Amino acid sequence: MQQQAVECNFASSDSWVILSPIEQSIKQKIDTIGTPLKNWNINIYRGVLTGYNDAFIISTEKRNEILANCQTEDERTRTAELIRPILRGRDIKRYSYDWANLWLINTHNGIKGKIPRIQIENYPAIKAHLDQYWEKISTRADKGDTPYNLRNCAYMEDFSKPKIVWGEISDKSKFAFDFSGEYIPEATTFYLNGEYIEYLLTALNSSVSEWLFSKTGTTTGVGTIRWKKYTIEQLIVAKPNYEQQKEHLAAFENLKAGKMSVSDFKDFSNKLMYKIYELTNEEIRAIENLYN
Repeated sequence: MQQQAVECNFASSDSWVILSPIEQSIKQKIDTIGTPLKNWNINIYRGVLTGYNDAFIISTEKRNEILANCQTEDERTRTAELIRPILRGRDIKRYSYDWANLWLINTHNGIKGKIPRIQIENYPAIKAHLDQYWEKISTRADKGDTPYNLRNCAYMEDFSKPKIVWGEISDKSKFAFDFSGEYIPEATTFYLNGEYIEYLLTALNSSVSEWLFSKTGTTTGVGTIRWKKYTIEQLIVAKPNYEQQKEHLAAFENLKAGKMSVSDFKDFSNKLMYKIYELTNEEIRAIENLYN
């Protein structure tokens, strides 16, 4: 005996998902109004893979110890510039992050024709630290021209730009903004930069995107979702019109200045996205039921 049924159209060669009529209506509006992120003027990259974190990711105490072992003020200055704060996936929350006081020894391999690789001889205190792990760093697969160098990274310069960062695995959408380009993302994270970056932070953290990802994203099988580059690129997001962009930027500036709480900004963001996608009250309730 048929108790429940839903009609779905699988005519497309794209991946498919079984949705209720109200969910089909929501997704159709998103598909019609939005644009896949792969077609936006943005870049998405994975964070840094060191090959051996115990050597290259250090605590604040170890950083201070390395700096104290520098023989000259010039060496100390250069060494401090090379050691950068790092964010892991577990550190990132929605709109914010809890930095764990961890640092990356960024002995990068350079960019051919643009930036020379780090010569470890110019950083004796760092070399002395890494030499303690020589057996591990010399045999690791992910290394640069020498065991002291990190693997090649063509997008290394982007680390110092404003960017959206998020963890690969999470139960909810948790995208944060590195306003000053201070942090280097670790291998359990991804980051995004490009056009509309402030608006994309809002869109990705919204209930609409979280609902869509819960229906079309890749799950881990234990209640969490993989927010990988490929799946994020498939996520459909609507571009705002001039008035919507203006309204959003004003609210975003208030958030940055501390004049609006994260909770109030989340409410604003959801209302903005509901308006952009022209969702009905019934469709909004269907999305919000995901959290009840």
